[in-house]
Amino acid sequence: MDISVVVPLFNEEESLSELCSWIDKVMQANDFTYEVLLIDDGSKDNSWEKIENISSGNHNIKGVKFRRNYGKSAALNIGFAKAEGDVVITMDADLQDSPEEIPELYNKIAIEGYDLVSGWKKKRYDPITKTVPTRLFNWAARRASGIYLHDFNCGLKSYRNTVVKSIEVHGEMHRYIPVLAKWAGFANITEQVVEHQSRKYGVTKFGLERFVNGFLDLLTITFVSRFGKKPMHFFGVLGSLMFMLGFGLFTYIGGTKLYFMLNSLPATNIANMSGFYIALTSMIMGVQLFLAGFIAEMISRNTYDRNNYQVEKEV
Repeated sequence: MDISVVVPLFNEEESLSELCSWIDKVMQANDFTYEVLLIDDGSKDNSWEKIENISSGNHNIKGVKFRRNYGKSAALNIGFAKAEGDVVITMDADLQDSPEEIPELYNKIAIEGYDLVSGWKKKRYDPITKTVPTRLFNWAARRASGIYLHDFNCGLKSYRNTVVKSIEVHGEMHRYIPVLAKWAGFANITEQVVEHQSRKYGVTKFGLERFVNGFLDLLTITFVSRFGKKPMHFFGVLGSLMFMLGFGLFTYIGGTKLYFMLNSLPATNIANMSGFYIALTSMIMGVQLFLAGFIAEMISRNTYDRNNYQVEKEV
């Protein structure tokens, strides 16, 4: 099979028929063998009934329904697990992603040899309250990950099948699939300018909280990708530095006090000096961070996947 199209959706009954017809038209025009995986993320409308009706008339259309709303990452993870096509393409169900982009995204993988191609909606039809935070988010993601994409959060992406089978998308990590792919050893990543359609049906399912969650997820994935297998390298170093800073300040205060006493000079009580409490707090925090790193290292060394490495080839 050439292509698997994974479409996560939530309350998108109005657009499903048009989307599936559009995808089928593009596939037929390019003579692709394909499947469309519609992942219903616990919709409250008639989306599932629509999926059942569409799939009954087209064997290429398949559906999965969650009992409740788990989020886009969960929907993508299930779709990736079930995808059988050589190239896996993801798109949103609201018709803002154009199926006409599928042939070019497929060629980037199958012919040009990329592992992952991320869509870039260079011209967007979104309000400024959405575009400005998106630009800041993408800038931060580029700086933290070292992957220079303009639009990390674009739902229109294509992947080599081995990429989606090698990563696990959970929480709200769908924004950082390129980072997960790079972490798994698939660094041949590029982007493709795609058309951004204006919304035709319904309303957006994401509020401003996604930018806060996205920033927190960025911190998480940056830390895990760099220190997930070696947490002591982070906590241990930071803890040691804080302890030495506190101990050095305490030594200076204590040495100064001792010098004044030996020379019968008036000296301030150590307990009345703010530096004493800063030094004490710094040493306590240093010890706590060091112990946190030690415990995290023990946990890391005893996880079931501690030696789970991606092997590309064998002879």
